[in-house]
Amino acid sequence: MKRAGNLYSRIVDYENIRLAYYKAQKGKRLKKDVLIFRKNLDLNLKQLQKSLIDEQVNVGVYHFFRIFDPKERLICAAAFKERILHHAVMNVLDPLFEKFQIYDSYACRKGKGTHGALHRALYCTKRYRYFIKFDVRKYFDSIDHAQLMLLLRKKIKDRKVLRLLGSIIGSYQISPGRGLPIGNLTSQYFANFYLGYADRLIKESLGIRGYIRYMDDMILWSDSMTRLQTVKGILESFLANDFRLQLKPAYSNCCHSGVPFLGFLIKPKGIYLLRKSKLRFSNHVREYYRLYNKNIWNESTLAEHLKSIVGWTLIAKAQRFRYTVFRRYGPQDRTA
Repeated sequence: MKRAGNLYSRIVDYENIRLAYYKAQKGKRLKKDVLIFRKNLDLNLKQLQKSLIDEQVNVGVYHFFRIFDPKERLICAAAFKERILHHAVMNVLDPLFEKFQIYDSYACRKGKGTHGALHRALYCTKRYRYFIKFDVRKYFDSIDHAQLMLLLRKKIKDRKVLRLLGSIIGSYQISPGRGLPIGNLTSQYFANFYLGYADRLIKESLGIRGYIRYMDDMILWSDSMTRLQTVKGILESFLANDFRLQLKPAYSNCCHSGVPFLGFLIKPKGIYLLRKSKLRFSNHVREYYRLYNKNIWNESTLAEHLKSIVGWTLIAKAQRFRYTVFRRYGPQDRTA
């Protein structure tokens, strides 16, 4: 693939920065930092443009918080101005990253996503006898800055862009020279790109046709368990030696027993909710109705949250389960 150049001028173009603003404020229009920025929108966008032209843009202004859904994660949220910067960069670089991805990489890509990955996994589960599943231990925390920059230089020759990407990558580390902040738009692209070389090893060099990756969650299918174990060993050595990544213990089984993936259990006959996902769904519905029954939420807020959590389960054979949960935790008389 030929290295791309003449990118920086497109990043600093005012219309690109303005488009980045509208993307960054989507779903956050009423937040304080967005409202403050919007008061002097043109001036603030032009200041950002000038700082980019002068290569004097500040990065690394982060706000940290933890989430526990479904497991504990430290989220790193960039300041609003920096989120605009991230969108401005990825407006231009997205086609480069997209071109490098294989068909069966599903995270953070237009037209892909969770449901696309699950449908593809169902297809492979029906077709093959065995599977092996693994993911990377503390993936975002383990990404090596120097290795990431080396890979980016193979795709990009614009020095100003590389300096900007280097500043963004270097603005955060969990240990010396390692780690990307979970929650940043750029981190999603970098992390997806970083494992693209593993995708190509598996698909092109090792010739595995039944393969899916969703960020660092990887599944391989085959009619030979021996073949899967061999490929897993090759991949483990490749990631450890070239990328300083460590795989968690793998899980392998017959496909008819079910393939756990992204909170669902995939069997040849269909897609089902995992037990932990059922518990998560029940807890959410119970909490949503508690807030509604105590008049903390109105009907609109309740409906918005229920639509999201129900929509997540619609791909699974779970209609009877949802009915049972709503009967148990449904609305009470709020005037009592």
